[in-house]
Amino acid sequence: MNKAKKILLADDEPNILLSLDFLMRKNGFEVFIARNGTEAMEIIRKEKLDAAVLDIMMPDIDGYQICSFIKSKSTYSHCKVLFLSAKSKESDIEKGFEAGADAYMTKPFSTRSLLLKVQELLA
Repeated sequence: MNKAKKILLADDEPNILLSLDFLMRKNGFEVFIARNGTEAMEIIRKEKLDAAVLDIMMPDIDGYQICSFIKSKSTYSHCKVLFLSAKSKESDIEKGFEAGADAYMTKPFSTRSLLLKVQELLA
């Protein structure tokens, strides 16, 4: 049996975390939850993550900084990063990809589309 893929969900909106946590666990992922950038960085340093779903606007450390950190360290380079953000301007999306994102989705979002995108990134 395949080992469950490890995924970080980082968002300061509790309802989004709840629904994503349920969705990802139901689909066989081992889930780690961060409510802000500091928690996200602690998890990244402790766990060998396969993917991170990051909000951009979070207290303390924003998603751009977290993504840049992940992509700048060879230790974490295998980790796929998907931004899930209310920031939907073309310049915000470009900034996300410049930070190293593998994918970018805007809120509101379809949980089905998000799950498919994560599965596609990890395939």
